[in-house]
Amino acid sequence: MGSIVVGTASWTDRTLLASGWYPVSADTPEKRLAYYARQFPIVEVDATYYGPPNEQTTKLWAQRTPPGFTFNIKAFSLLTGHPTKVSAIYKDLRPETEKKNVYPGDLSPGAYDEIWSRFLAALDPLAQAGKLGAVLFQFPPWFGIRRSNKEQMVEVAERCKPLRPVFELRNASWFEGANQTETLDFLRAHELPFVCVDMPQGHKSSVPPIVAATADLSVVRFHGHSDKWTSKDIHEKFGYEYSRAELSSWKTKLQDLSEKAGQVQVFMNNCYSDYAQRNASTLIELLDSD
Repeated sequence: MGSIVVGTASWTDRTLLASGWYPVSADTPEKRLAYYARQFPIVEVDATYYGPPNEQTTKLWAQRTPPGFTFNIKAFSLLTGHPTKVSAIYKDLRPETEKKNVYPGDLSPGAYDEIWSRFLAALDPLAQAGKLGAVLFQFPPWFGIRRSNKEQMVEVAERCKPLRPVFELRNASWFEGANQTETLDFLRAHELPFVCVDMPQGHKSSVPPIVAATADLSVVRFHGHSDKWTSKDIHEKFGYEYSRAELSSWKTKLQDLSEKAGQVQVFMNNCYSDYAQRNASTLIELLDSD
């Protein structure tokens, strides 16, 4: 069997800080990250989606965590084709526009390439410390199955080298009928790691929880099963606590996946209060039990 590491998709959420999960003594960002890193071996950084990190920040992350700790980084929104606030873009690369949000096509090719370069360069301190895991590319719901989008994923992998991108597809067309086999075969042919998601079903944005290895790394993200999935309130959307039985049903799936992929990273993304942290601890306990 390969390795399975479990963590959460945040360690700074305000509802987590208010939940009492952190001890009173963890009263600074530095102490909270250090405490988190004593509980879990990996974390996914969500803040980098909203604005690219700077090298000083990633250097501090590396310094404040023990050897062997891993950070997965969520790609900046502009790099996955999401609408991005102009104010989130590096000042000298912002397009002259009255729009509040822009897309890659609103920037010159040179500016877009430079954003890529700076984003990846900011991850160097983590890479040099051996603490950079993968970079999550979570594509928008309108990113459906078509040749140009497949080519874009291959281009992302080329841009990221030698860093490791992983791919979360949020349009059901990739998995409908024969498309599922086509999608997984494409990812395997290019050794692109697939991100499996567990999420509410029956919505326009739903994709099925397909557990499949397409490379020597697999990622599984647990979004919860909130009955308020369509809410604009992010805490209502992800405010779901898994039962022990629900997590137990994933034990064999994750173990089988690790045999096929070699390495599996699992993230609880049900980030409300301390739901993700408690669920991650329970999952680790289940995986460690016979």
